Amino acid sequence: MPAPQQHGAYRRWYSTLHPSLQLIGLQLWMPLFFIVGFCLCYVFAFHAPHPHDVPIALVGSDPTLVAAVQKALPGEFVFHTYDSLAAAKRDVIAGSMAVAYDPATNEFFKASAHQFQVASLVPATLSAVLTGIGVATPKITELAPLPAWDEYGTVPMYVMLAWCIGGYMVAMFIGIMGGPLRHRTRMTVIVVGGLVISLITNTLAGPVVGAIHGHWIQLVLIAWGWIVAIGLAVNGLSYFVGRFIAAPAMICFVFLSMPSSGGAYPKWFMPEPFAWLNNVVVGSSMVDMIKHQIYGVGPGPARGLITMGCYAAVGLVLMYFGKKWWERRRIRAIVTGRTTMFQDANTANREFLGKERDAELERHGLESTETGTLSVLSDDDWEDARVGGDVFTGGRDGLETETTPTGRIPVVRTGDRTGPVQRPGGAGTGPRTRPVPRTEGSRAPARSDTSARVDAGDEPPHGRHADR
Repeated sequence: MPAPQQHGAYRRWYSTLHPSLQLIGLQLWMPLFFIVGFCLCYVFAFHAPHPHDVPIALVGSDPTLVAAVQKALPGEFVFHTYDSLAAAKRDVIAGSMAVAYDPATNEFFKASAHQFQVASLVPATLSAVLTGIGVATPKITELAPLPAWDEYGTVPMYVMLAWCIGGYMVAMFIGIMGGPLRHRTRMTVIVVGGLVISLITNTLAGPVVGAIHGHWIQLVLIAWGWIVAIGLAVNGLSYFVGRFIAAPAMICFVFLSMPSSGGAYPKWFMPEPFAWLNNVVVGSSMVDMIKHQIYGVGPGPARGLITMGCYAAVGLVLMYFGKKWWERRRIRAIVTGRTTMFQDANTANREFLGKERDAELERHGLESTETGTLSVLSDDDWEDARVGGDVFTGGRDGLETETTPTGRIPVVRTGDRTGPVQRPGGAGTGPRTRPVPRTEGSRAPARSDTSARVDAGDEPPHGRHADR
């Protein structure tokens, strides 16, 4: 028998609160965590985006432009020299260069489909520097325009966010409520749930909303892979953090992933650590794969597939070691009798709800039993049932609802009867009977109780009224 668990003063005080209030208080960490994470990640990352180390593809050389930019905008732009205009254009479309500039033709080349903010701000900023040193306003050529149904290029970011949230939430609920489940069962739920989420999100974003045209099958497969990879990673983490799995899941796949993804602003506009996190978060790889599939811009699928495989592998490793660690911790808690505040609150709330249910049933004349809910009738209800029967069912005591006036009727044999002998076949043929007063507590005549007969002879009773 393990020794009783010793609780601190705060826990003892907390256990005196209403059970439902205890559960509410133990879950308030989530909204607190959410608002803190939102402010530290979203507000901090997006409140003042500023360009830094933006790569510019410069075809040939233009020392005057480079010197003017470094003087006017120090640390904001980095020029990379290209010998071929075609190579510069290719890197702009691939996303490794923000824009390309050809001094020979005084022309900028941009790809709005890859990054709308860059394509809008960088040429305008550099054009102002060029006009300041006496160069004519340069021409701007679009290499990858955005379609009319995605005017600002934000669709890939929000589709990515839907995939991330769907993936981590499936695994989050598995971790919270599916602790004893086997690996096979957990992975089946993740794979099937990932397919369902992928079908729903891509159907809504594409055919229903019209934000994406075509590429439905390809996007379903891409989303399925990412949701499964995210689900495996979150599932592995859940063994170590239990019901708090929402915290690391939202940190990794929402709060850090979305600002660092490059969907809203490129990494060249984001402060640290979000600029560096662009290299490792799932959001950047997912956005790049979506843009490459639907717009033909950004890096190829290789980087995204490698990142996807890494997250899935990390999840499998965490699942393998986490399951063993969770089982050891569970056995130790059972042996020592240790419980958590959340477990105690759940137990208290379950008992409270059971008492409330029984009280509610009692107010309605019902009672809860092991085999179900039974109706309990008061004595007054039984009395009403006795006198309220009908000609078919009668009262509770049978069809006879009135007291029988004759009581028990003993048999009187012919040999014991005195008086004139009547003719056979007449109205008086057969044994005569005499009424016996009925006792007060008797309501129905006894049929088989031989002790009720007054005849003590050895011959069996006979006649119409025998054994009535």
